[in-house]
Amino acid sequence: MKKAVVFDVAGTLIKRCRSVKNLKVGRIENRESTLETINKLSKSALVVLQIDTKTCIMRADGNMRFYHFLKKYNVHIDISYSISKITGTEIMEGLKEDETLLKEFQEVAEDLKSRNKSIEICSGSAFVFDGTKNKITHVIAAGGKIFPKVRFVIATLKNRGIQSFIASGDKAESLYEIGKMINIPYENIFTTANTKRKQDIVRKLKNDNYKVMMIGNGSNDVLALKESDVSVLTLEQGEYVTDELKSNAEHIINHIGEILDIEF
Repeated sequence: MKKAVVFDVAGTLIKRCRSVKNLKVGRIENRESTLETINKLSKSALVVLQIDTKTCIMRADGNMRFYHFLKKYNVHIDISYSISKITGTEIMEGLKEDETLLKEFQEVAEDLKSRNKSIEICSGSAFVFDGTKNKITHVIAAGGKIFPKVRFVIATLKNRGIQSFIASGDKAESLYEIGKMINIPYENIFTTANTKRKQDIVRKLKNDNYKVMMIGNGSNDVLALKESDVSVLTLEQGEYVTDELKSNAEHIINHIGEILDIEF
């Protein structure tokens, strides 16, 4: 039987770092997980910008309303995570009422850069949108550094005849860059995959006669973990993990290299 390992990225393949500004209180707060924040709101979403932060956001006029920035530069947005049925079209309509300025995104990007000198991957910019109030509640800049044994793990899986795939909520450009760095081919990378799409990716691979191992570290991986033949929760990021997430994983590991010891 063919075998496939599907990896989440942030917190699974890379040590994630981020800067999050809570617009309600007007300051940068990095204590709570973005996904936890969304889980507390009834109609909200984590929204990813499909642009390069350095060459686009940082060079634009910071006093421009964020909605006007999206329209002027024809920026595409994707919902990376949500527990509601809010759509991208609804978010764009709601943003017409939002007064957030682009400089908020520039601030978190500068903060991320100043606090993290060894970022290998810039995952880019994102925001949390509250659909009940039609406003942005948090702005986010994120990046990361590939965990030490990732390249060895991918190479070893390949030598064993096992294909590696990426299914992540991050923007496309950064995921393709990671793929090049760790030798996962373009066609095996699924970009800006939300919770349901990750599950669908695992299901499709199974329908294509693969035995599938899913590896993730967050609540947006739960459905894919349930769908997989072998489910693995990794704690290498070092963040709090809910009991629900733990209960949906057959294996819990502390370092990505431990998947090579799992019978598969």
